[in-house]
Amino acid sequence: MKTKPPLSLKVQLAFWFAISLLFADFISYRRVLWTLETDRSLRHTHDVLEHLQSLFLAMQNVEVGYRGFVLTDQQSALDAYHDSIVGLARTVATIRDLTSDNPTQQRQFPALERQIDDQIGFGEMAIGLRRTEGLEAAANAIRDGPNQRTVDKARDIGRAMQDEELRLLAIREEVRERRFRQTRVGLTLGMILGVLIAVAARWSVQRERFTRRLAEEALENCDEKYRILVDTCEDHAIFMLDPQGQIVSWNVGAERMSGYTPEQAVGRNFSCFFSPEDIQRGRPEEILRVTTVNGRHEEEGVRVRKDGTRFLANVANIALLDPAGNLRGFCETSHDLSRNKESEAKYRGLLEAAPDAMVVVNRTGEIVLLNLQAEKQFGYRRDELVGQQVKNIIPEGFAERLIADAQRSAADALAQQIGTGIELTGRRKDSSEFPIEIMLSPLESTEGILVTAAIRDISVRKEAEAHLLTKLQELNRSNVELAQFAYLASHDLQEPLRMVASYTQLLSRRYKGKLDSDADEFIAFAVDGASRMHQLIQDLLAYSRVGTKGRDLLDISSEETLRRALVNLRGAIEETGALVTHGRLPTVHADEMQLIQLFQNLVGNAIKYHNSGIPRVHISAMKNVGKKWIFSVQDNGLGIDSQYFEKIFGMFQRLHKREEFAGTGIGLAICKKIVERHGGGISVESHLGEGSTFRFDLAGSDENSGKSSQETVCP
Repeated sequence: MKTKPPLSLKVQLAFWFAISLLFADFISYRRVLWTLETDRSLRHTHDVLEHLQSLFLAMQNVEVGYRGFVLTDQQSALDAYHDSIVGLARTVATIRDLTSDNPTQQRQFPALERQIDDQIGFGEMAIGLRRTEGLEAAANAIRDGPNQRTVDKARDIGRAMQDEELRLLAIREEVRERRFRQTRVGLTLGMILGVLIAVAARWSVQRERFTRRLAEEALENCDEKYRILVDTCEDHAIFMLDPQGQIVSWNVGAERMSGYTPEQAVGRNFSCFFSPEDIQRGRPEEILRVTTVNGRHEEEGVRVRKDGTRFLANVANIALLDPAGNLRGFCETSHDLSRNKESEAKYRGLLEAAPDAMVVVNRTGEIVLLNLQAEKQFGYRRDELVGQQVKNIIPEGFAERLIADAQRSAADALAQQIGTGIELTGRRKDSSEFPIEIMLSPLESTEGILVTAAIRDISVRKEAEAHLLTKLQELNRSNVELAQFAYLASHDLQEPLRMVASYTQLLSRRYKGKLDSDADEFIAFAVDGASRMHQLIQDLLAYSRVGTKGRDLLDISSEETLRRALVNLRGAIEETGALVTHGRLPTVHADEMQLIQLFQNLVGNAIKYHNSGIPRVHISAMKNVGKKWIFSVQDNGLGIDSQYFEKIFGMFQRLHKREEFAGTGIGLAICKKIVERHGGGISVESHLGEGSTFRFDLAGSDENSGKSSQETVCP
């Protein structure tokens, strides 16, 4: 009986090739299913996040509705209020339905609905007061009522739900990325398997059909075609190196990109294309070493032309081995990214999409590029500005920060980087001037270092600041006019600010690292600006509350009040290691909450404005000839020049730059107002470098007589 001969090698290779194709098709099919499933989950999460934003807006509309009715007594405002309630209920129902599969989110709804009910109930009460008792009663109720705390609690719940959805979004995006990586690995393995099988089949056919001599002739013919192809390639530099990095071949593309002719390049070491800094730290040798170990190395880096100009290039190095596995040399392929039209178009698109005026200036001070916003702000056509000196539109303060001359290096000239705005004056085509804020950023190009300037017209901001300062000075004569302006203005500012802060924080969390570095910086500036504006509004509210109708003056323990203030400052104390001590403190006749604020501001400043070392703060009290107690807050901080002793208690007064110490310049103004509301005064004694002592007086209580002083270390 004859046995069946085994399958030929060709048939086996064909069989395994078909198997690899089926495997790749199966992986592709699974990937489609996974993609559809993941996309549905991501869309669902985005829907929930969008409706949560709608929830914040609906709550804001409810508040705006009843406030509008209180102010105008118009039926249209009342109708808008009722419509807002209906919209709020519809939004809550939609969110409940969308999160029905999430127990964590569902547990948030009872508390959320209670806060919403409290807000609506408060609105109904305010509307009722407006109808029965008039505008003043309703306005007082809105000002003194708990509605803001109710809204804040509801927003906190909404933000917690938002954070939960963002957490789910991150998990689902991670799942999608993991599945994509798994799919890519599977497809890659399938393709590699197919390629290996195809190569093996090709090798088998060649072995059967051709002799070694014919194979060598075919290889020589192939090498000739390869050389022709390389020599005619003008978009990429392609050249060969020996094992030591010496150039042994040179194509037209390499000549066009570097400026070296073949006669000038062949025989040189390829380190001539690197900057002196890279050569000094051994970067060329490191690239050859990594390529030898890994077989391939690719990077985007700065290279240097024959004339010394620098450019950004995409460079790939491949190690060339002989049949025995010994290193024969290297092949390098480079592409000049600075001349990439797609990249240039993208950069121009980013400039045009920028909300501020964007001007690109070369190192001689000439404008080389600008966007539409720059045309609008300065009143020029684009062709009128390109080639002009930048000092024609920014006459003072800009060029000396920008242009590097013989005495200043480019690094020194660009020390003012983007992120720290410079306030200057701009000049329009009609010679009118306007205030601007300018931020600088360096840009490498084929022409050398350029500077991108982001220019913002701050006329409105300056007018608002001047108006606000004038208004505060006018209203300072009447504390009541000041319960009403500062409170209402600050409160109404918080609503749009919360919306801006919410969206910028969402952008930061969702897209950080996914955009270019400029976009990440711009988003970070927006988040920082919103935070600083929020702190300013909070301080204005604190200032407006001092002296408002509220708590009566009572006999309270100033020592216990200080302890409560230190609890609020625990983070700053622990971070700096501050040592806060106090003597035995008396019972005084005061508003408890405002006294806490007073201690918190003075001790907080003493901790913040300290020299290097451990901040030390001591609080003591001494009774004068009358019934008043004189309190002292002494520190070992930076100290204050005597010319500023009165100035520092004014609104928006700062002795240090924002970059050195954070703050709004309102804290000591709040202290002064609190003390004056209690019928006392506040002053400071200080010497630069020797610390400061702030003193204020409060009315005491008869029960303090005979008490001794005892030193205590505050926790």
